[in-house]
Formats: sequence, C-alpha cells, structure tokens
Amino acid sequence: RYETFISLVPSPSALQGDVISELSSIGLQPEEEVLTDRGYRLDALVEVNGNKIGIEVDGPFHFLARELTGSTILKRRQITKLDEIPVVSVPYWEWNKLGKDRGMRQRYLKSLLGLG
Repeated sequence: RYETFISLVPSPSALQGDVISELSSIGLQPEEEVLTDRGYRLDALVEVNGNKIGIEVDGPFHFLARELTGSTILKRRQITKLDEIPVVSVPYWEWNKLGKDRGMRQRYLKSLLGLG
C-alpha cells in the first residue's frame, strides 16, 4: 500500500552523509530524505538561485555495469516530469575518486549544481 511505502524509515548511507555535509559546507541548506508530492524520496533537496534541485547519492545498487538501473531511471524521470524537480546524481565512483579532499568534493558539487 502507498501509506506503507511512504512511511518506510529511510536509512542514509555514510556516502550520503558525506555529500550532505559538503553541501552544507558550500553554503547550501540541504533538506534530507525529502518526500515528493508523488511519493518518491530524494536523498537531498537544495535551493540554487531560487530553484529547487534534487540530489541523489547513487551507490552501487543503482547501477549495472555503471549504467543506471531501470527503476532508478524511472524514478528520476517521474520526479523531473511529475514533481517538476530537476535531479542530479552523485555516482559513488566519482565521489570515491575525490578521496577525502574537501576542496575537491566542494568543487565537484558546485560544478554539478552550476555554481561555478
């Protein structure tokens, strides 16, 4: 049932926590585990230049050979079209390449969000 689906308690990953922390560090105020009007959950929602942008932190289960799974593609498409929220992805392998360098992580997120 829909009520059961939307009432599930999310369990954010350490990777998601790292991304949220860096979003805060670049001056954004991320809302975590946001439930959209259509019942999808976004890892984070930020406002950039007056526009809301959804952030999905994509671990290995969102991919098959580094291609998004069908369910992940459907979720993104529906959030973008029905909830009218653009969604950007932070793939785990791109984030992992940045290591623990906070400056590189912050530049990556700024670039992803069109902040320079």
